[in-house]
Amino acid sequence: MAEKKPIIGITMGDPSGIGPEIAVKTLAKKEIYKICKPLIVGDSNVIKDALRITSLDLNVNSITDVKKALFQFGTLDVYDLKNVSMTELQYGKVSAMSGNAAFEAIKKVIELAQNNEIDATVTGPINKESINLAGHHYSGHTEIYAHFTNTQDYTMLLTHENLRVVHVSTHVSLREACDRVKKDRIVKVIKLAYDACRKIGIKEPRIGVAGLNPHAGESGMFGNEEINEIIPAINEAKALKINADGPIPPDSLFSKARGGLYDVVVAMYHDQGHIPLKVVGFNWNEKKQKWDSICGVNITLGLPIIRSSVDHGTAFGKAGKGTASELSMIHAIKYAVKMAVN
Repeated sequence: MAEKKPIIGITMGDPSGIGPEIAVKTLAKKEIYKICKPLIVGDSNVIKDALRITSLDLNVNSITDVKKALFQFGTLDVYDLKNVSMTELQYGKVSAMSGNAAFEAIKKVIELAQNNEIDATVTGPINKESINLAGHHYSGHTEIYAHFTNTQDYTMLLTHENLRVVHVSTHVSLREACDRVKKDRIVKVIKLAYDACRKIGIKEPRIGVAGLNPHAGESGMFGNEEINEIIPAINEAKALKINADGPIPPDSLFSKARGGLYDVVVAMYHDQGHIPLKVVGFNWNEKKQKWDSICGVNITLGLPIIRSSVDHGTAFGKAGKGTASELSMIHAIKYAVKMAVN
């Protein structure tokens, strides 16, 4: 770890969800302050209520200037946007007020990173319906970041332990996702995956590229996307000295990557990549009727700033109860620190 610890801006997420709770739980751990200087971006009153809900005895330092942050364990520095009415706040409910508060926190943390006031950003979970209800028409964090950083070529990287997955497309219909499997886009995503692995310390990344169709098309029997788009993209990547392999049938590729054959997988669409990642990172306990663990980190590649995130939603059913796991937030911060230091 470098002597200078990076400043990590952490959005509280949707105040009606579990975001504020997992943020305070995470910053109640001394290990976080040993690797970085964490700063919550959101509403101070929401954070104070999250401390009440979680029964954590921590102080809150409300600021509107990063220079006023203390970065001391035991005190939560909160860049206070003062945008939530506690008398109107309802936990576990879709709300335009909460959607707007979540959106404004994202916008502010991007601004702080662009102004070099912080070194990386980590985002808490948002509710897309609430965001849109507030008049901010985006399909997710990734699209908000892309818009406010004026980024054209970007993609999502999901990671848990040694399984890493990037996507050719994400928040579009399955029909549109198939139409987006094009050579130029696949080449761009392979390059983004390669660069991301290099940034987290993998010197010679091995990239496994998924097919779109069953059996990766079976030489055209089940579709021609592999022949017309995916194979030419892989060949172009190889010409750039990138170790890309495929197209590999999706039903076996992820097991190979999990076993260590590949450092990152290029998935062709949202669920093709998300399902195997969450099978590994999300563990449901039928006996206890709850999740034993919800792990995984979401990183946006291609941006001029660093952004990592928890890989789960607002969990409205748990909001306000103090039982949500902070594990994914801890991992997201550690990834942000690793990328900021490198």
